[in-house]
Amino acid sequence: MITVKTFVFNVFAENTYLLYDETKEAAIIDCGCMYAAEEQMLSNFIAQNGLTIKRLLCTHLHFDHILGNNFIHQTYGISPEIHRKEVKMLPSVEKQIKSMKINLPVQSIDVNNYLVGNDVISFGSSELVTMLVPGHSPGSLVFYSRKDGFLVSGDTLFKGSIGRSDLWGGNHDMLVAAIRDKILSLPDETIVYPGHGPSTTVIEEKLHNPYL
Repeated sequence: MITVKTFVFNVFAENTYLLYDETKEAAIIDCGCMYAAEEQMLSNFIAQNGLTIKRLLCTHLHFDHILGNNFIHQTYGISPEIHRKEVKMLPSVEKQIKSMKINLPVQSIDVNNYLVGNDVISFGSSELVTMLVPGHSPGSLVFYSRKDGFLVSGDTLFKGSIGRSDLWGGNHDMLVAAIRDKILSLPDETIVYPGHGPSTTVIEEKLHNPYL
């Protein structure tokens, strides 16, 4: 069974997820730690629980979700995994930050493994399946565990809302269609862990999300 540990990092209150199972192997999704204290909080939890970090997964490459990638790469020797369209069609993290007039010391990390839809992500005795859900960004992915009944949605779907589509490569109609097709077709009780804000469920968003 996968345990999902949530950290809220950086000035944008981004949700970083640490997933691990009984083998103590773990995956990090959207590492957004921005400050040394946040890096320490994450590394302390990993050490205290005896975890081995096997995967660094990215739902998308907007800067607030990848501020900690360099820290993870330097500390644990693993590289981020992402859809190729995010690298090809989005500005670098340095250019994103500059365009938004934010002063942050951030460094891009090379991607060694590109993901596509329906990839199986393994760590320990657990598996996640990728789903391509474009619209917030060109290659947005969500990570789904059918066995444990949850998905990590990045900035695609939030409690009572959906992701922005006015940033680089966004498309509102594509986003709504992808959510309806890929996410709302999952079992109603599926827990949704979004990139910002509280968790929700598929049935709650079916019934109450005004954007869907």
